[in-house]
Amino acid sequence: MSAKNTDIGPLIGAVDQGTSSTRFLVFSSKTSELICFHQTELTQMFPKEGWVEEDPLEILETVYTCIEETMKKLAAKNIDASCMKAIGITNQRETTVVWDRTTGKPLHPAIVWLDNRTASTVDKLINKTPNKNKEFLKPKCGLPLSTYFSAVKVRWLMDNIPAVQDAVKNGSCLFGTIDSWLLWNMTGGVSGGAHLTDVTNASRTMLMNLKTLQWDEDLCKFFDIPMSILPEIHSSAEVYGNLSKGVLKGMPIAGILGDQQAALVGQNCFKKGMAKNTYGTGCFLLYNTGEEAVQSAHGMLTTVAYKLGPKEPTVFALEGSVAITGAAVRWLRDNLGFIKEAHEIEELAKSVDDCGGVYFVPAFSGLYAPYWQTDARGVICGLTQYSTKAHIARATLESVSFQTKELLDAMNKDSGIPLRQLQVDGGMTANNLLMQDQADLLGIPVVRPTMLETTALGAAVAAGKAVGVWDINQEKDVNGKTTFTPAIDEKVREKRFKKWLKAVQRSMQWEERDNE
Repeated sequence: MSAKNTDIGPLIGAVDQGTSSTRFLVFSSKTSELICFHQTELTQMFPKEGWVEEDPLEILETVYTCIEETMKKLAAKNIDASCMKAIGITNQRETTVVWDRTTGKPLHPAIVWLDNRTASTVDKLINKTPNKNKEFLKPKCGLPLSTYFSAVKVRWLMDNIPAVQDAVKNGSCLFGTIDSWLLWNMTGGVSGGAHLTDVTNASRTMLMNLKTLQWDEDLCKFFDIPMSILPEIHSSAEVYGNLSKGVLKGMPIAGILGDQQAALVGQNCFKKGMAKNTYGTGCFLLYNTGEEAVQSAHGMLTTVAYKLGPKEPTVFALEGSVAITGAAVRWLRDNLGFIKEAHEIEELAKSVDDCGGVYFVPAFSGLYAPYWQTDARGVICGLTQYSTKAHIARATLESVSFQTKELLDAMNKDSGIPLRQLQVDGGMTANNLLMQDQADLLGIPVVRPTMLETTALGAAVAAGKAVGVWDINQEKDVNGKTTFTPAIDEKVREKRFKKWLKAVQRSMQWEERDNE
């Protein structure tokens, strides 16, 4: 048997815990090359209309499974495990877990970011503000009152779940976003697990002050959430603890970034004015604003982009968030049976020349940026006897491009400097029809890296920097790019977009709620 290869240089692992799947990926810190990975799909539960839950224990189990399987693949490539130097974590943001610090057991299923059970909670909170203003807390936390963010989910759990109420009373309740839940368990759980989060995830809770980067007493009082249940806030790149079990036992966990911020880092968007759009379950456009937390006047969020070390500067971003993009494709697959595999949507959509006048606004969880309308619901407009499932499939892909155009238009107004090209990543970008349509609707080139795993790469960069094996100043663009250039004229673009905006208006104020 040949000797194990140790010349590959330091390797960094990344846990990529997303909404629909969990992955563990291994990267070379010398070249950014993806060496190997393993992926497991997650079970999503929809117990009531608008509710989206996941099992925190299943999430944790999939992380351990993916680490074990990836390490087997590394061994099969004859690479020695001693080359691994650290692991980073990147995660679906805002998704909320509450658990008991004494038993380690979740007190309720994880409430996923796009769940909208908290719509009436949001209404009550807005009614508490002067002038009933959903943007009342934005100057402090950068976010509007919305079903999207963690504090509202915690408030709902404290109002409605007796087990959570009891645990808060007796001091055994812990809250965390997915990064905190994983880190606490992976560093020992009930036997001394580290209850921490990073600034990027904390900035998505509505409880962190963007100036101090700490939990804010006034924000916690507004939501009536005890600070004792919150994790400690740290930078995105430092050693938080060591893995307490499994094949990588003892390995430092040294990087944490929310998934969209991780993609910004993975795309090397380190300069002010650089932006990326990630196409996953939802769509997320982040624009680096440097060391200034810019407040948006056009429905964008102000968020922490990264802080790559305790003594490093904090960099901020404007973000446009769309709840349903890839999730609409999953809906076509799982609920309507239009396709058997998600990737088949491209062929189905290509079987027709255009959408045949069909427009689909997938506002399943209301509308996020730039509208922040919790009462919107999904609509399909323009159906005729001519319409087929291929037209609906094409309209589904086009809805992704239209929603991204709305984000970019708002972002350009806020920044005053229109983007000249858009860097993209995420699973849906493998769809060439979508990428061409995106370039057509934006009127600027869309640039896709050959290696699409930029989210996981960002977490690896953070962890590698923390343990001193990743130089972020050294450009490692070995993966290549594909550029899609606009191929339609301005008149066609405007005509299509005008129709889309008409469809969006049709989706508004659909849901009526009892506010008593």
